[in-house]
Amino acid sequence: MNRLFTAWTENVYHRRVHSETAAAPLARWMGDQPLTVPNPADLAEALRWSEHRTVSKTALVSLHGNRYQVDPLLVGQRVELVFDPFDLSFLRVRVQGQDAGTALPFQVSRHSHPKARPETPAEEPRPTTGIDYLGLIDTAHKADLADKVNYAALGEQTSSAIDLTDLNSE
Repeated sequence: MNRLFTAWTENVYHRRVHSETAAAPLARWMGDQPLTVPNPADLAEALRWSEHRTVSKTALVSLHGNRYQVDPLLVGQRVELVFDPFDLSFLRVRVQGQDAGTALPFQVSRHSHPKARPETPAEEPRPTTGIDYLGLIDTAHKADLADKVNYAALGEQTSSAIDLTDLNSE
């Protein structure tokens, strides 16, 4: 499977022009512009979910059966709760887009969001067309590799395989 994936990546994916960037991935990678790598904190923030709640008189907010203690100054205000859907033990509180601290777990009975489902098994395979797509890519990849020098094979020669008479005649 790894061999077939490598063949597909090198012969199809890296050479096909991407619709969003208008360039082949390999050409873009080899280009002169540095690739932007997202900051891990920004990436984690982008994947968080949020919901709005009104803070009760006792400075508590509810989220899917759980209750959280927030800053008492927020009583009666509508706040945004920002959280990881797979871990409801830690919530950030925002008021009008500004950070207002952390919501401390007061009573937690549900540890993940009800819509945050674990990955499901793969769907049923589709009927085959009779064309061995991966086989065609593998054949093209082998042909492409056959045209290149195999430096690893050059290192496998032993001293007995080298013709010493050619070296003595020089």
